[in-house]
Amino acid sequence: MRHLLDTKTLTRDEVLLILDTAEDMAATQQREVKKLPTLRGKTVVNLFFEDSTRTRISFEAAAKRLSADVINFSAKGSSVSKGESLKDTAQTLQAIGADGVVIRHPASGAPNTLANSGWINAGVLNAGDGTHAHPTQALLDAFTMRRRIHGEASRGRDLEGVSVVIVGDISHSRVARSNLWLLNILGAKVSFVAPETLIPFGARTWPVSIYHDLDEALRVERPDVVMMLRIQTERMHAAFFPNEREYARNWGLDDRRLQLLTDEAIIMHPGPMNRGLEISSAAADSPRSTVLEQVANGVSVRMAALYLLLSGERGDA
Repeated sequence: MRHLLDTKTLTRDEVLLILDTAEDMAATQQREVKKLPTLRGKTVVNLFFEDSTRTRISFEAAAKRLSADVINFSAKGSSVSKGESLKDTAQTLQAIGADGVVIRHPASGAPNTLANSGWINAGVLNAGDGTHAHPTQALLDAFTMRRRIHGEASRGRDLEGVSVVIVGDISHSRVARSNLWLLNILGAKVSFVAPETLIPFGARTWPVSIYHDLDEALRVERPDVVMMLRIQTERMHAAFFPNEREYARNWGLDDRRLQLLTDEAIIMHPGPMNRGLEISSAAADSPRSTVLEQVANGVSVRMAALYLLLSGERGDA
């Protein structure tokens, strides 16, 4: 792999390679000494133009456990806040010898621009760009589903026939988009549930079933996985639903809906959770919930992505 920018352009073999490599990485994390010498001498820069404690810490832990040197770059308080362009920042990273750049940016397409600009020779890993993509989140979600559904026999397996219902703020969610394309590659059936105002333009041309009624979706699809999304108020510049109480009543996973799920169904959330809005505390803390597993699996998946991007010698840009 040269870069990891989205899930839409991945092949089934590439996805399974990343997930199976993550299984190997997860096995090493059960040992007393968790560090591997794999990326010793390599430099990974976490280039975050948006706040994200969870994702940055996860990438930092992944890089350090592979023995890479890590530089954390935050746009706040940096030369970016003084007007420096992405190009100038990239050329600075090139000059200090960055081997890999993990970038999170509020503009959709910024990682792709960085990867294909010729400004930098490093491998680029998209940690979330605008409302476009968040590939490692979708990969860790698929890794978590595979482990819960197939158990110890998950290596080499896809998600053929698995029903996944994704509920909430689809319109502003790069996680929903990345999961849709990745889960389709792995053979799963995906459904979106949201008010019409939170369905993205053009979504009806995508390979997905769309519902506005959560109870109907649970009854018809009988999902193996229910993924709740956070309402991203920081991206909303208008009223997309009347109020939080009405949203929770119509589209929240409350205690009543929790009882409607099949015995084997699991509950996922990319975090951070708004308890009482999109998910009840009973659902978030139930044995069905994989929220903490997703955090732990995120480190293994990001170790796999960094290993596949950076373990070989890179040619000229």
